[in-house]
Amino acid sequence: MTPSRGRRLLTSALDYPTPLGNVHVELEVPARPLAVLVLGHGAGGDIDAPDLLVVRDAALPERVAVLRVRQPYRVQGRRAPAPAGQLDQAFAALLAGIGDLPGISDRLPLLVGGRSSGARVAARTAAGAGAAGLLALAFPLAPPGRPLVSRLDELTGAGVPSLVVQGARDPFGSAAELRTAIGDRAVGAVVEVVEVADADHSFRTRKADPTTTAQSLAAVGAAVAPWLRARTRSR
Repeated sequence: MTPSRGRRLLTSALDYPTPLGNVHVELEVPARPLAVLVLGHGAGGDIDAPDLLVVRDAALPERVAVLRVRQPYRVQGRRAPAPAGQLDQAFAALLAGIGDLPGISDRLPLLVGGRSSGARVAARTAAGAGAAGLLALAFPLAPPGRPLVSRLDELTGAGVPSLVVQGARDPFGSAAELRTAIGDRAVGAVVEVVEVADADHSFRTRKADPTTTAQSLAAVGAAVAPWLRARTRSR
């Protein structure tokens, strides 16, 4: 699709070829970007998830370009996610060719992230892509009721400065459970965990909670903005 250039924002929607099929990319680039953030979606979700949109809205004022990436299985109309290796291969292929996209220089610092399954993909591919940081929203530490099936090594082994924004009552692992599990296991970089009060895996709250879902999502943006600022401060 032809890029659309607003007063201060270049937007594009395009398909990018990978060995697993096309990924679809929604691209938003502010004037004189300082970094680029590539975000993946959850296993059963899509790139319009509320928390991904909140992160986009937090990133653009920090002059961070945002790419929201739809995996090939979703582009092809399937709901069931592809195997992890295929998800990683498609995401890595886009990262390798990121300088080919409109308004993006491959000399910009690369930040990777996503929500849930997308956060896992970003963690597994961060080091190989030379990423400068990892943003994990609702990282699925373990399936509900199966605490021995842990994905902790993916997160702690990413090897880049990482921010995890996690709901206080996420059934895949609360913020408190993540902090306990991480301990001093992060390899080569700090993993910061920010808790969102009363929030579940989608950062929703219940009617009885003192925090509304809107406030929960606002807290996600409030956590992400200073972390992004710190990644671009030297530029």
